[in-house]
Amino acid sequence: MIMEKDNEIQDDELLEQESESTEQEEPIEQDESTEQDESTEQTESDVQEQLADLEAQIEDLKDKNLRMMAEFENYRKRTAKEKLELQATAGERIFTDMLSLVDDFERAEQAMATTEDINAIREGIDLIHKKFIAFLADHDVNAIPTEDLPFDVDKHEAITTLAAGDDKKGLIIDCTQKGYTLGDKVIRYAKVVVGA
Repeated sequence: MIMEKDNEIQDDELLEQESESTEQEEPIEQDESTEQDESTEQTESDVQEQLADLEAQIEDLKDKNLRMMAEFENYRKRTAKEKLELQATAGERIFTDMLSLVDDFERAEQAMATTEDINAIREGIDLIHKKFIAFLADHDVNAIPTEDLPFDVDKHEAITTLAAGDDKKGLIIDCTQKGYTLGDKVIRYAKVVVGA
């Protein structure tokens, strides 16, 4: 019996110790959960801040994108307008420069009607021709050379061939119509007779 009582006392003591240790552990767990709650709140606030920053960046990028699109649209409209104006007035300079040649031809016609000196008329026509060739050269229009040169399909158009001997085979013998280039582009092919 005494032993049973001792055992009961020991059991009671053990129960008390366990309950005390449980009581002591519980507040520690509450402290940990409080710390977790605080860290979760901090994490959530950090996420909210980052989210707000990202949304601000998105709005900024949207604004920049809209501005760039508007600027590009204005640029496109402006260049289209300039292109139309350029097309409308592209030949103006050429025609303005050509007016002096028309004046020279009109003076030559008047001179032919009143003079009997054929040499003076010939000289006048020759001067107008030289002036017109210089006008073309000023506008980068040049005659395609043909005399005694090899036939070139990129610049010449053969209208016929003529037997001219072995030394003239493949060479241009005669040019029936001059060809012209504008810069590097052929605007009219030279019509030529090629030796066969």
